[in-house]
Amino acid sequence: MPAECRHAIIAAYPHLAGATFAVAGRGWHSLAVEVDGRHIFKFPQGEEAETALLREARLLGAVRPLVMTPVPDMRIHSGPPLFSMHGKLPGRTLEPADYAKLDDTARARLADDLALFFADLHAIDPCVMRAAGAEQVGWWDTQQDTLATVWPLLPPELRREAEAAIKAYHEVGPDPLGEVYGFFDAHGWNMAFDHDRLHLNGIFDFADSGFGPPHREFVQVSLIDPDLALRSMRAYEARSGNALDPRRVFLLAAAMRLSELAGAVETGEDVPMILDLAVGWLRQHAIR
Repeated sequence: MPAECRHAIIAAYPHLAGATFAVAGRGWHSLAVEVDGRHIFKFPQGEEAETALLREARLLGAVRPLVMTPVPDMRIHSGPPLFSMHGKLPGRTLEPADYAKLDDTARARLADDLALFFADLHAIDPCVMRAAGAEQVGWWDTQQDTLATVWPLLPPELRREAEAAIKAYHEVGPDPLGEVYGFFDAHGWNMAFDHDRLHLNGIFDFADSGFGPPHREFVQVSLIDPDLALRSMRAYEARSGNALDPRRVFLLAAAMRLSELAGAVETGEDVPMILDLAVGWLRQHAIR
């Protein structure tokens, strides 16, 4: 727990001087500090991160009144140093192992809660979100040269499937549903899930939100479990009236997983972990 963060928080909020401080997470661009289990403070690291944090606060301010799902009420302390504060959404993250323990009723409710969140987001007027600073989401690097280092790492039977998926991904064409403002980062680490009541209490971390195709919304969900992705897609169809193609979601997810693996190989960081994630995800789909 960096002392400078603690000092900055207490200087802005003196009543927290006797509170308990802990590191809640370290991202690529920021450090999150949890205080007394009730507050989250985010400290950006660098000018680019500061710009992103200010944009996230504006996006949340625009989104919050327009969705039923709880999202953070983020406030900015201009500093120096610049940081944000919001009340912690009650609950814990949802890991794949946690989802595996849920019964059919809890799985169906979670899928419908996600579908409601996505449908509400996608219905927001794009002009509102552009005014708040929303941008196009970035895309994964799946060029032939980039992925050349990935293929030898995969088991032979999965390599054939992965190569076919990337080929199909390049041929799939634009999303027939166009583009919407979306979250595009709904993996379990960004969920506040009540493991006692088996209820989704909220969604957080809007740093990767922006404009993109609706099918991409379900890519990160599939990393929790392909079953949850399919259930939430069907629930979304019922709520929005838009038909979704599971194959398109699979191809998008394959592109993301393999691009992530190529990036890890390039940097030499976390290669075994990301390889295990990619292989595990591919095996899940291969047996379905």
